Amino acid sequence: MIDLNDIMIFARVTEAGSFTAAARLLGMPKTTVSRRIAALERELGVRLLQRTTRSLNLTASGRLYYEESSQALRTIEGANLRLAEARAEPAGTIRISAPVGFGGHFLQDAVFEFLSTYPKTSVELRLTDDRLNLVESGIDLAFRTGVLEDSTLIARKLGSTHRLLCASPDYLARCSTPDVLEDLARHDCVIAGQSAQAQWLLEGPHGQETIAVSGRFAANEMQAVMAAAIAGYGIAQLPHGVADACIKDGRLRRVLDGYTTPAGGLHVVYPSSRHLPPLVKAFIELAVQRLNAISGNSDDYVIVSR
Repeated sequence: MIDLNDIMIFARVTEAGSFTAAARLLGMPKTTVSRRIAALERELGVRLLQRTTRSLNLTASGRLYYEESSQALRTIEGANLRLAEARAEPAGTIRISAPVGFGGHFLQDAVFEFLSTYPKTSVELRLTDDRLNLVESGIDLAFRTGVLEDSTLIARKLGSTHRLLCASPDYLARCSTPDVLEDLARHDCVIAGQSAQAQWLLEGPHGQETIAVSGRFAANEMQAVMAAAIAGYGIAQLPHGVADACIKDGRLRRVLDGYTTPAGGLHVVYPSSRHLPPLVKAFIELAVQRLNAISGNSDDYVIVSR
């Protein structure tokens, strides 16, 4: 019966180019390496290596055997590594990026649970509505909403998200509550963007409709948009989770209940890697479990190609 260790030794000899170099890498005597290769050749009934005093070359059979067996060895080595990772307790620092609204509402609780579950870990959370270059910024994973841009990142779809129309009780008392979509044109709206004018795409009873809106305040950061809405500067589009929390505590009221923004994807993205670090994998799985418990959404893996 063929010994898998003999196949591994054969692969190392082939890669090192000599018995001497392979013996050094394997930490065993050269004579042992030679004897194990000879035993493998006897078991297979073919010569794998052509030996001379000055060179060592693969035979045709040896080259074929190496190409096939080395793939199997890599599979086994990968399985061993993944098993070791699964058994290892996550430790170290994980750097996470997320939109401000999403991070404040959901992610901070997930981070606290992660730190409690894995005491050997630390988390650096960077909340920004800008889309950072993960590699350049040293970010291990990021949560992103909406349409993903072209990238070589790996993305895992967690579910869908949308925004609600909200305003403060004070604003509605001063300016009245809109009854139909067209009323938004005469209201102050808090714009998430660079300009105080925008085209809002909304989905409602008649499908998707676009309405031109304007206001006295615009910001490219969701926390500022939410603060302006709470302060009474107009009607804003806010992520469902953020809006729901503010509506429950009375700081905001929902307007035009039949309208939301079209649903956009919610993804976690991370740099492409053959072996995802246990630390990152553990946090992703925790986040997935929390989101599934909240929404019941299914998830799937996709390569980012947007």
